[in-house]
Amino acid sequence: QVQLVESGGGLVQPGGSLRLSCAASGFTLDYYAISWLRQAPGKEREGVSCISSSSGSTYYADSVKGRFTVSRDNAKNTVYLQMNSLKPEDTAVYYCAANPTDCEKKVYDYWGQGTQVTVSS
Repeated sequence: QVQLVESGGGLVQPGGSLRLSCAASGFTLDYYAISWLRQAPGKEREGVSCISSSSGSTYYADSVKGRFTVSRDNAKNTVYLQMNSLKPEDTAVYYCAANPTDCEKKVYDYWGQGTQVTVSS
């Protein structure tokens, strides 16, 4: 069965950190760019970060630049999103998605089910 499964979400205080994981099964992540997107209540889904398949180039939204780091471990078929210095405005459901092209094209073959991140004191 082909699927992406996110994990690592939770409740954290402002300034805290979380690491999200996106694990693939049924297919190999090596050939896909992997994007992280998020959707907060009442807001549109927005792209947060992306890591390319080949060069491992990374991209970040301005709102998370310098605080979030995306990485991939192809041996584990997993992509990670390290989130530091979290802010209440980072609260959202976070999704990973597999893109068969590159980070510039918003084309996704597979989506994860999402993991809730809540930043609150």
